[in-house]
Amino acid sequence: MSPTEVGQFEPASFRDPAARVLRHDGQILRYLTSAALHDFETLSSTRFYREFTESGRLVATERTSSPQNLPLSDPWAAVLRHQTIPIVSYPYEWCFSMLQDAALLQLDLLTAALDEGMTLKDATPFNIQWLGTRPVFIDIGSFKVADPGEPWAGYRQFCEMFLYPLFLQAYKDVPFHPWLRGSLEGVEAGHINSLMSARDRLRPGVFTHVYLLSKLQSGYEATQRNVRKDLRSAGFSVELIKHNVKRIRRIVERLTWSRARSTWSNYVQCNTYEEVDRERKKQFILRAAGSKHRSCVWDLGCNTGEYSRAVCECADLVVAVDADHLAIEHLYRDLKDEQSLRILPLVGNLTDPSPGLGWRHRERQTLEKRSRPDLILALALVHHLSIGRNVPLLDLVEWFASFEADLVIEFVAPEDAMVEQLLRNRDKLDFGYTQDRFEACVDHHFVIAETEVLQSGTRTIYYLRPKHSS
Repeated sequence: MSPTEVGQFEPASFRDPAARVLRHDGQILRYLTSAALHDFETLSSTRFYREFTESGRLVATERTSSPQNLPLSDPWAAVLRHQTIPIVSYPYEWCFSMLQDAALLQLDLLTAALDEGMTLKDATPFNIQWLGTRPVFIDIGSFKVADPGEPWAGYRQFCEMFLYPLFLQAYKDVPFHPWLRGSLEGVEAGHINSLMSARDRLRPGVFTHVYLLSKLQSGYEATQRNVRKDLRSAGFSVELIKHNVKRIRRIVERLTWSRARSTWSNYVQCNTYEEVDRERKKQFILRAAGSKHRSCVWDLGCNTGEYSRAVCECADLVVAVDADHLAIEHLYRDLKDEQSLRILPLVGNLTDPSPGLGWRHRERQTLEKRSRPDLILALALVHHLSIGRNVPLLDLVEWFASFEADLVIEFVAPEDAMVEQLLRNRDKLDFGYTQDRFEACVDHHFVIAETEVLQSGTRTIYYLRPKHSS
């Protein structure tokens, strides 16, 4: 029985004919062909492989035997076992600095590989995952022995999936997330070139890597010439490729997204909480979260992560999600300075979430299929979803209940200033948004373990446990 018949394939493995990656008994296994095994043996003998693995920037990998119910068969010659990444995330869920740091890791690995006679077949951010704020390159199968005179095979892909999205955000203040979610192959050179003005072409990297590349691509599309063959025959020395990579790295490293504020990025400074209420809220959350050890906590609508930080000491991992890109950008930068490995910040909108994408809708999966929390924080969130996004209270509570996880949730009354702002020019009766209605919905699915009314009198925090576990 072959590994194609048993085990759950990891989405990233579908398009690599030289390897198959599957999840089996909690392990991540990679099956290699003979050619891929040769590349891995060469890779594992290099200095850079050891250095990047020891620093945690390259996924820890070891050769292992095939499980008894997954015997080796043609064309597989060997099996690798990889370090397990707690949660898979995608570039259209990352903030600007996360995509930037992932791009720098990609370029640093390529440079180091070229120094020792190897290269990377591709340059996709889907090959990079995160341990907190540390980027980790996970696709060992991307490394191969370099052929003399071979060009940088991943150059175009790097531009389309790293460089152009970063240009959009840094130079045009256009969010890259819809572009990357709308096309798993990235942003085409012709498309971004159409967005760049004559002045933009004077910005670092735009003329060479956008304007000229778009013209070259359109020229080749109009001919029957073999582009790959033409590039090979031109001859590329290792030093020429490294020089190009170094120049691109300098461009990427200097990119900045300088937007000063957004709707919620300054929420901590401008919200209506008194200091005493903020402290009572924090202590309530700590009591609930600390009642038992948590393997995974979701902090939905995390803003800049005040409560993600509060609960991370009693959890293996906190996934901090907010729709406000700038809020997540601030959180990531702070966590990076702290070298945090327990909090993963992601850009995500609960009413416009990451869908199942790619072949058979399985290459890129929804967050619910990638992670299962045992505690969810939903603080100052309900009114935004129920009133701001027209999500019925019952639907919202049922969605939370579907995870069978503990829930810390805050209900903000219609009399609260923040809710009144949402309800201006709208009739609150249209939404059925009342505390009695909320508690009636909760009663169907949860046991109320503890509540606390904050001093303001308009905000109540609930610690809920699923009824099945009571």
